[in-house]
Amino acid sequence: MAEKTIPILPCQTLQPVLDFYSALGFEVTFQQKSPNPYAVVERGAIELQFFGLKKYEPEASLSTCYVITDDVDTLYESFRAGLKAAYGKIPSRGLPRIGPLKDMSYGVRQFLMTDPGGNCVRVGQKISEDQRHQPAPKETFARALHMATLFADSKDDLPGAVKVLDRALAVQDEKPTAEQLVRLLELRADVAERLYDDETAARMRTRAAEVERAEEP
Repeated sequence: MAEKTIPILPCQTLQPVLDFYSALGFEVTFQQKSPNPYAVVERGAIELQFFGLKKYEPEASLSTCYVITDDVDTLYESFRAGLKAAYGKIPSRGLPRIGPLKDMSYGVRQFLMTDPGGNCVRVGQKISEDQRHQPAPKETFARALHMATLFADSKDDLPGAVKVLDRALAVQDEKPTAEQLVRLLELRADVAERLYDDETAARMRTRAAEVERAEEP
């Protein structure tokens, strides 16, 4: 027996979604306009199917699926190159967007990308046989980095990441190491950029650079 699971994801209109996946190197292998808008895209062994829904709101989408690969780095670079060629830049916020490639605490190296229909496609590669969430560190700032990364790059909850990071950066009775502080500031800047808060992003990057200069011999 050989089974295969194929996600069927919603979108408001098909064409922007198909253009997005074409930029990633997918081939549109099926498309119909009636009786219901429907399309299929394929890239190697990856197959995604989409249906059109006029009253669907991409910004409010909770649709997601997971793509498992044995070479996430190559796929990530290929997708980024395709998006840059198609859009003139690599979109990191809004719709569509592609996030950073990171090693997660639950044994996968992954990135998230969200298409114009609001569907979050998670692409990852196993880097450990243990796929369980690792316990959060007890130390204040290591815990903040752990939790904020989960919020931002696993749950795709940027406001949640902001709360964790701002709380950690406001702690008065403990001090992070210089390395921890730089990591907190850089992650806060990254999240701010994804939320269109360029002023905060610039301020955080400036602070991170000042900390790094202060540590130089």
